[in-house]
Amino acid sequence: MPLRVLFCLAAVVALALPARAETIGGNPGPEHNYVCPHADGQPALECFFDAVSHLYTMCRNVKAIEIIEFGYEKSTEGTNGAKSESCFDKQKQALAKAYQAAVKEVKKSKRVVEGLHVLHDRWLAAMARLKWRDGESDDEYKARVAKPYDEFKDDIAGIRTFVATADTPAEPVKPVAKGRKTAHAKAKPD
Repeated sequence: MPLRVLFCLAAVVALALPARAETIGGNPGPEHNYVCPHADGQPALECFFDAVSHLYTMCRNVKAIEIIEFGYEKSTEGTNGAKSESCFDKQKQALAKAYQAAVKEVKKSKRVVEGLHVLHDRWLAAMARLKWRDGESDDEYKARVAKPYDEFKDDIAGIRTFVATADTPAEPVKPVAKGRKTAHAKAKPD
């Protein structure tokens, strides 16, 4: 085979092969990072924080499409709500992986882990409340489904405070001078 044919064959094979996703910080590169696209290359905790709002938005948008398509009253009738139910199931699995990685990263701090648990539970509850409620106006619905963003933001700020204080070493305890009694020191019998 002439050398020119081999080069052409190699070029065709290279073009036919799918591009491999770049991995950054354990996450796929930005164009492939579906779970936490705004925290690419950052630690697992930051990925989880980003995923909470991002994945909620994904399902909120799917629900909005169902409402546009079928109207509020019929958006959950029969199979009309199937897209949002599917979205919830898919994003629940995606968030579970980010949540587990974040917990693993901060497992030494019980307060941080508890904060992550509260945030995860808040996300699950918010996802379950994406459905329209009978008699709810358009403005009421939109305000209600926008409220979780502020709650997520507040929870994340609280967790960040826990992380910052967990990383700060405790003040050293000063030794008590001999002969002085403190409030918690036992009195010696006479």
